Amino acid sequence: MSHLNTKANIAKADDFYEELLALHQGRSEKESEALNAKLVLILANHIGDRAVLREAIELAAKTQGGSKA
Repeated sequence: MSHLNTKANIAKADDFYEELLALHQGRSEKESEALNAKLVLILANHIGDRAVLREAIELAAKTQGGSKA
């Protein structure tokens, strides 16, 4: 079973961040939220490991202000 990698693992992370910001430019908040949801589902499908995805969900819930986790 794999575990969630929380260490820096993206080559040229700043470039990726800029691409992600550019993706949202000119979009409404609703469009950006839908785009983020699509991106999450695409990446979740790529990961495929339910245990890793569950770890990611739990980590996101813990680090989100006012979480229920």
